[in-house]
Amino acid sequence: MNAQQQGHETAGKSGALTGQVAIVTGASRGIGRAAALAFAAEGAAVALAARDTDALAANVAEITAAGGRALVVPTDVADEDSVAQLFARTEAAFGPVTILVNAAGAVANRPFAEMDTATWDAVLDTNLRGTFLCCRAAFQTMQVRGGGVIVNFSSLSGVPKVEKFPGLSAYVVSKFGVAGLSEILAVEGRPHNIRVIAVSPGAVDTEMLREAAPHLKAGMTPEQMARILVFLVGPDAAPLAGTNLELYTNA
Repeated sequence: MNAQQQGHETAGKSGALTGQVAIVTGASRGIGRAAALAFAAEGAAVALAARDTDALAANVAEITAAGGRALVVPTDVADEDSVAQLFARTEAAFGPVTILVNAAGAVANRPFAEMDTATWDAVLDTNLRGTFLCCRAAFQTMQVRGGGVIVNFSSLSGVPKVEKFPGLSAYVVSKFGVAGLSEILAVEGRPHNIRVIAVSPGAVDTEMLREAAPHLKAGMTPEQMARILVFLVGPDAAPLAGTNLELYTNA
């Protein structure tokens, strides 16, 4: 049995998220895909957002075959109109969004002296601008409907005094930005019962890890990360508002 199969078989199905409406970005693969499947298994209605429509459709088919509720919403998180459509389509299908997980991510491995503006902008647009746009749309919905939970993916690359790797300047800067955005949104969200958390994992077994730092050995599967997310968006994690959860996952 491989790690992915084991993750699926051991994932809890307690109905902990029944009645919740979740948007998961980056849901075509990796952590986003695993989170979407885990949330649906726990009873949430889930909108899967990414640019790869075919991968999203396959993931939604897997969810619905298991009896879950899910929606394909092709989305470019860096595009304001695309994000607006994501939230509008989700609400039309399932009702107001109560959970947002910003798992969409981009990386470029390039020496800083050779970094071109287009590559820099592409990484920052997905990782930071995309998180901002989705968080803002979630705030606009949640603050008038009693609150909700937002989980933003930073990284150990965005944590001070943790080892950094050459070539990842744009990625590192974007993840510091996500961590800072999450911290201030936790403050602004508190009066509206909007709970904001950052998660900063180390080496998770994803395509992005293999692209960004192929020398690292993953110490966590996406499915293990998804089970942590199920807890973080649930009521038992209510005291963790404003937390940046650092996960030192290098094996």
